[in-house]
Amino acid sequence: MRVLLLGADGFIGRRVTDRLLMDQELQVTVLGRRDSADIRFDLTTGSPGALARFLDAVAPQVVINCAGATYGSSRTLIRANTLAVATVCEAIRRSREPARLVHVGSAAEYGPVPGGVPVSEHAEPRPVGPYGVSKLAGTELVLASGLDAAVLRVFDVVGPGAPTASLFGRLAEGLRRALERDESQVRMPDLSGYRDFVDVRDVARAIQAAAVSAATGVINIGSGHAVRARDAAQLLVRASGFEGAIVEENRQVLLPAQAGGPSVDHLPGHHLPGHRPEGPRPEGRVAAGEPVPWRQADVRTARDRLGWRTQVPLEESLGDVWLETACRV
Repeated sequence: MRVLLLGADGFIGRRVTDRLLMDQELQVTVLGRRDSADIRFDLTTGSPGALARFLDAVAPQVVINCAGATYGSSRTLIRANTLAVATVCEAIRRSREPARLVHVGSAAEYGPVPGGVPVSEHAEPRPVGPYGVSKLAGTELVLASGLDAAVLRVFDVVGPGAPTASLFGRLAEGLRRALERDESQVRMPDLSGYRDFVDVRDVARAIQAAAVSAATGVINIGSGHAVRARDAAQLLVRASGFEGAIVEENRQVLLPAQAGGPSVDHLPGHHLPGHRPEGPRPEGRVAAGEPVPWRQADVRTARDRLGWRTQVPLEESLGDVWLETACRV
């Protein structure tokens, strides 16, 4: 099977590249802006006609779109997450043999959802910021394109290679700096929200499964469990050996886990989809710096239509984040 991969240099795209190249049944071509790409092309400025000519030359049976932007101005996000998707969809329609499209969406498209309840693909999306709005617009373009297409709505991705601007990329860098400088505190934003953390390597497996499947429409990709960000952060603190304190914007102090402290198997909501966490239920109001206090995926569609489940435990995922950060030169 011939596969054209877009966005191979990103956090998710790098893992997808590794995964696809290990499959001897796949012939992978990478299209992107960097010199390392097989085909140099900028999706935010290139025309659909030019991209269609590349598609005709490669003749892929599947196009996987991992390209996009997570951070930046509203203009940057719209160009990368909406305009670029419009270019991809139009180019595939114009090509001689339209390929199947697997597009990577985001759980940010859902916006705020009821606390304590897993969100299904049938929920009405109500994004609250430019990123979620731009990603939802891209998803809607894919769904309205008439193409053979699946949108994987990916939840909160963690694991080695996490960008330093991400929650745990930032925490890992802060821990490393504190250990190097013998500092006693690491400052972080509010960690009171509940998130559905999924390892980037599991996400890559889901994308590969979607590429070779006949599944269409929106498919949630998450662990199916909600974990308080504060508890997940504690796993990273324990992996680092940091003995100081994590000070949040709301002045909550998170001390490092002591011997015999909670493992990931005892984190709130880790075992059962829809399980309400111990302690206070997330409030309906929006906390400062945390516009979505609760996020948990209903992953039954991914299980039933892709035969996919997560394999990497959160503790292992965050341990690998620290290992990579600690070994970085």
